[in-house]
Amino acid sequence: MALNLRQKQTECIIKMLNLNQAVGTVGGTANEEVYKILIYDRFCQDILSPLIHVKDLRKHGITLYFLVDKDRNPVLDVPAVYFLQPTPQNVQRIIADASRALYDSFHLNFSSSIPRPLLEDLATGTMNSDSIQRISKVHDQYLEFVTLEDNLFSLANKNCYVQLNDPSAGDKEIEEIIEKIVGGLFCVLATLAVVPVIRCPRGGPAEMVASLLDQRLRDHLLAKNNLFTEGGNFASSFQRPILCLFDRNFELSVAIQHDFRYKPLVHDVLGLRLNRLNVKVEKGGMKSYELDRTDPFWTSNGSLEFPRVAEEIDAQLNKYKKDVEEVNRRTGGDEAQFDGTDLVGNTKHLMNAVNSLPELTERKQVIDKHTNIATALLGEIKGRTLNEFAEKESEMMVRGGIDRNELLGVLKGKGDKMDKLRFAIMFLISTETIPPSEIEAVETALREAEVDTSAFQYVKKIKSLNVSLASANSASRGNIVNWAEKLYGQSIGAVTAGMKNLLSNDHQLALTRTVDALMEGKPNPDIDSYLIFDPRAPKSSMGSSGSQMKGPFKEAIAFMVGGGNYVEYMSLQELVHRQQPPKHVIYGTTEILTGDEFVEQLAVLGRKMGLGSVPPIAGSSNR
Repeated sequence: MALNLRQKQTECIIKMLNLNQAVGTVGGTANEEVYKILIYDRFCQDILSPLIHVKDLRKHGITLYFLVDKDRNPVLDVPAVYFLQPTPQNVQRIIADASRALYDSFHLNFSSSIPRPLLEDLATGTMNSDSIQRISKVHDQYLEFVTLEDNLFSLANKNCYVQLNDPSAGDKEIEEIIEKIVGGLFCVLATLAVVPVIRCPRGGPAEMVASLLDQRLRDHLLAKNNLFTEGGNFASSFQRPILCLFDRNFELSVAIQHDFRYKPLVHDVLGLRLNRLNVKVEKGGMKSYELDRTDPFWTSNGSLEFPRVAEEIDAQLNKYKKDVEEVNRRTGGDEAQFDGTDLVGNTKHLMNAVNSLPELTERKQVIDKHTNIATALLGEIKGRTLNEFAEKESEMMVRGGIDRNELLGVLKGKGDKMDKLRFAIMFLISTETIPPSEIEAVETALREAEVDTSAFQYVKKIKSLNVSLASANSASRGNIVNWAEKLYGQSIGAVTAGMKNLLSNDHQLALTRTVDALMEGKPNPDIDSYLIFDPRAPKSSMGSSGSQMKGPFKEAIAFMVGGGNYVEYMSLQELVHRQQPPKHVIYGTTEILTGDEFVEQLAVLGRKMGLGSVPPIAGSSNR
């Protein structure tokens, strides 16, 4: 039984909805019969949304649900389940609700551990308003992360890359962000009830997160009733997972490139969010779709290239039509069949046909849904020649460059501003040395297309800085590094490393190769310098190469600090499916970003450094 984050988080939420009693235990089931009200904030709404549908809420006795900041009327004799982030505003809102006696009893659940000062505020506030008796229980739930698939989660920390690389960010701000990331990762590990061995490259945000998380786990393990007293947890006895931490600069290209597989395309082009999607349909209206594990087509075809997805839709439609014809033939009163002598056989045909109708209807809905999604995608692909961007970027990465005429042809061709900007940045990253005249030609082409070049200038600056770092002798190197780290936050030494990492011949991402190597645990020059933290080992042995820390590991959690995407997630899942015996990898990130969203963060950093923004001409659209 592998670690299944989605299942574990869902179980915790269901228990919470049933007033924190185990569902199905004697006496525990009664709470499913109790009518309850659910109150949540926007962050916790995002946690619930991919896991629990409205019909599931009803099943667990939730009859009404509200956002905490909406005005609400009293509902007498009904318990309320609160699911909120532990913030001063939320605590004040609870105190106000309790003092107004909105509900019979308050079952408070915080998405992460509530700090002591806030707990004291809650106690004081409810005592002063004489409503403390309404507070039934207060629980720390350790659920502050969003799980989108069995092996995919996000901490939903917005603009993390900008915050960590902002040249004006002070130590205090950086520490706060790292603290937040560590808090989210701690919740994930607590939900899985595992204490992993932690590996990360030296320097930058990944090491800061690893070091603080190691300390947080050590402190927590000292408590007698800690969350990892892994009673009955199979993993603790003989096999622990490895947690591999990376910084987005480790492989910048993956966050920017165009990908032509179904899941990454749907996310990048149509804006999949929290497993939901709004799509324009033929008659000009909008349709909202869920894309999750309940959709068999999405699950089995998400990793296919788009043309193969279209073929698959077609094949399923033809099979559906055949099956419908078969049902019609069997029930259509064919005289040879229905001659009155074989009444039992005829009745059986009818029963089978009736029983197959719901399944046929469901299949048709799935086919219609993906036909509409594929049609919307096709419109975007044709209008923006997305296939050309994906193909040419992939070639650039493999060949380490592109012919100048081809390059300018793409930049002057179809595609919106953001597509062209992403392509130009991919050119910058994938080509090790570029003549200044070529960069100038690219910049001119971007300006002619009225593209804001801040993001391009930012990557160009970091790249040139890396080159000067690489060529500087050791005496002057110290000064450059000091100056560079002040100016660029944590992003130094990353882009050139990322360039070497870009793609091997089999198109395997550097992230996937590295996670594979870390799980193998064999000597390997790519990872030999990676730090090792084991929160269960004595401090003195840190960084040593104890065999129990080196692997091999059957299970891993790969976490990207600064934003991740479906391309990396799917690359890791493909790695897992290729291996014998099968391994298991969970992929997580501070936030899941489309290529456009990530490039916008690069542009913000460029503007903060006063680099090359060309304001769009009034009235022109800039997606």
